[in-house]
Amino acid sequence: MGDRLNRVRRKFEPLLRRIFHAYFLLARGMTLGVRAVVLDDENRVFLVRHSYISGWYLPGGGVDLGETMEQAMRRELKEEGDIDLTGEAVLHGIFLNSHVSRRDHVAVYVVRQFTQDRLPEPNHEIVECGFFAITALPDGTTHGTRQRLAEVLDGKPLMATWR
Repeated sequence: MGDRLNRVRRKFEPLLRRIFHAYFLLARGMTLGVRAVVLDDENRVFLVRHSYISGWYLPGGGVDLGETMEQAMRRELKEEGDIDLTGEAVLHGIFLNSHVSRRDHVAVYVVRQFTQDRLPEPNHEIVECGFFAITALPDGTTHGTRQRLAEVLDGKPLMATWR
């Protein structure tokens, strides 16, 4: 069943991505998203795998109308990882996500102080999640995710675009 779902998802992924971004273009004009580099005490990073798109990503999502970027980041961390911040998140940067749209921007935060009682169960959006050592990231970790991790953890220069 899992292989069949992956084949169907891969087939329709480009179409779904265009539909979502067309809707957001009409509803918002410019899209704004957030992602978080969540690092535990062992410097492992929290990643999620979605049901509707291939690959492993930093947790995050869109900023809703009337919501600050930090509020959106906190909401997404709770929804996707049952993660609650116990300290301040640090804004790492804001990046143009031009491979999705010339009007899409993503704010990335670094989170080191948080609580998580347990990993959440898979659901309709997040099918898998967990903490991973930087030297053992799962297959399919996206290029953008790897780039942000290299900037945060290895001191690589910030790249203005997502890819």
